[in-house]
Amino acid sequence: MDVHVTRSELRGTARAPPSKSYTHRALLAAGYSDGATVESPLISADTRATARAVTAFGGSVAPAGDDASTGGAAETESDLAGADALAVEGFGGRPAVPDDVIDCANSGTTMRLVTAAAALADGTTVLTGDGSLRSRPQGPLLDALGDLGVRAESTRANGQAPLVVTGPLEGGEVAIPGDVSSQYVTALLMAGAVTDEGVEVELTTELKSAPYVDITLELLADFGVEATPVDAAGDPLDGATGAAGFSVPGGQSYEPAGGSYAVPGDFSSISYLLGAGAVAAAPGETVRIEGARPSAQGDAAIVEVVEEMGATVDWDREAGEIAVERADLSGVTVDVGDTPDLLPTIAALGAVADGDTRIENCEHVRYKETDRVSAMAEELGKLGAETTEEPDVLTVHGSESDLTGATVDGRHDHRIVMALSVAALAAEGTTTVRGAEHVDVSFPGFFDAMADLGMDVERD
Repeated sequence: MDVHVTRSELRGTARAPPSKSYTHRALLAAGYSDGATVESPLISADTRATARAVTAFGGSVAPAGDDASTGGAAETESDLAGADALAVEGFGGRPAVPDDVIDCANSGTTMRLVTAAAALADGTTVLTGDGSLRSRPQGPLLDALGDLGVRAESTRANGQAPLVVTGPLEGGEVAIPGDVSSQYVTALLMAGAVTDEGVEVELTTELKSAPYVDITLELLADFGVEATPVDAAGDPLDGATGAAGFSVPGGQSYEPAGGSYAVPGDFSSISYLLGAGAVAAAPGETVRIEGARPSAQGDAAIVEVVEEMGATVDWDREAGEIAVERADLSGVTVDVGDTPDLLPTIAALGAVADGDTRIENCEHVRYKETDRVSAMAEELGKLGAETTEEPDVLTVHGSESDLTGATVDGRHDHRIVMALSVAALAAEGTTTVRGAEHVDVSFPGFFDAMADLGMDVERD
């Protein structure tokens, strides 16, 4: 699907979708349990992939209150659409060997978390995905599982899917790099809790994207599971930042209080709504965003970034509401080592701002659905933005940029599509964004929400 976005003025209120990161983890955590309800989930292409995996392991996922919630899975994935809560029948900590290959589609989170879950099964699981996912690195996680006594291999011997995993995993000590993907750590923590021996994880490099591991730790605690970050001396830490490793006792059970878990709003998605308000709110008007209650999400840093760029932002944390006014933005320097998903949004804002916006510590952002560093540099360039790309830095020269509508490619990447749509709000004329259907991965109602705010958008 192509969308055509014409420069617009925005006003009104939009609601952030539920967090994709929390929904993935909550669905799998409920799968590890004997059964639980996941309230306010994000139903998207990616989270459906995790729901399919839970079902493949012998559990089921269905809208809460349906007849299927008593033990059967939803008959089709579309049956989950619009559900306010999902009833998950768990597999009690030990997944069954799947009857078929698990298709993770385009979801890297699903593949990494499910690869470790597959290691618990007493038999062989095969995992694959689409062309993009089959190009993403899985090698460090495979190596870690191999060191724990599990057969974990890439069929092409290149560290990429398709993957073959043969368990069962009993636990033990393992070392893994922390600077490729925090999802490797999350996968080991979630699976380690239900092993017999538990898992001790040593990080061989500094942990990047630490707030995503904090999300995992927060969710595990809500499901009654103990997992502790430790420093180099083995002493416990309050959070994942600066951790030298993690300790997860074995023999634990996933049991959320009251049998249910509520997913918070998604700050990665909030970043596009917030950015859109900062560049396109009508004079004297605000864009209000609901569903913005504080959580462990590192991407809440976008509020501070937009404020630092000069926008007026009012965040009522208790009510979970953010109001933003349009402003003349100025360039900033931002380290995205812990917040890689914010790079596309910050780059789009940088193209509108005066001066340079320098996005540092971003090499790991190249290993997402696409190389998001190059993608944003190249696509913003089509709109008239000037950028300088280095291996670990993207600089957007806002003062040298004059945005004019053009045809840009969303690169089959939901975050690129949404960030380019934000930039299009400030470009003269009309911008065509190709592949806009990929917003379904994390924010299925994005263009509906933007149209309600006043975006002039047409969809083919």
